[in-house]
Amino acid sequence: MGAIGQLFIVCSPSGAGKTTLCRKLMERFAELRFSVSHTTRPRRPQEVDGRDYHFIDADAFERMAGSGEFVEWALVHGNRYGTSHAELRAALREGRMILLDVDYQGAAQIRAQYPNATAVFILPPSLAVLRERLRQRGTETPESLELRFRNALREIEAYPQFDYLVVNDELERAVEALCGIVLAERARRTRRAEAAERLLAEAAALNRSGNSPTAG
Repeated sequence: MGAIGQLFIVCSPSGAGKTTLCRKLMERFAELRFSVSHTTRPRRPQEVDGRDYHFIDADAFERMAGSGEFVEWALVHGNRYGTSHAELRAALREGRMILLDVDYQGAAQIRAQYPNATAVFILPPSLAVLRERLRQRGTETPESLELRFRNALREIEAYPQFDYLVVNDELERAVEALCGIVLAERARRTRRAEAAERLLAEAAALNRSGNSPTAG
């Protein structure tokens, strides 16, 4: 049996630092690949199409959704976001680790179809800090900032559906917490059973040859 692929879902309210944390996590784990979502949201100046998101128009998104190409999609802050089935299936088949940056609605849809996915929710240290982080982006209008802030409360209410909670009060501490989660999930019995079975098979072969590993 080959390696078992793993999906890591990371969610947070806007402004909680999820994007930065995900990038830091990927720097620590070279084998971790980012699942690039599709969105109808306008591209921000620092973003790159195909790296941060696949930026498409509303008509193209509707066509993909209508043909069942998304494992999840949601309307968030007036824009659509979706994760394609093809990428997740290929990752699991090839034993790869995939990081998904989605909202809480998307996380619920993904886990309904991929129940072994690990879900992490990033919390801000306070609502005051969250509002300030949104303001410092410099990309939000007063109206969109208030919309994201109001939505943050609804998103935080969804925390019980997640396996882990990480408070992003200090960047490096939050990164270490995320790294610990990845390491713990990789060491689960279901993921390391092959290594144990290989040792038992080796012991059985030695016994059959008369070279018992417990002898001498």
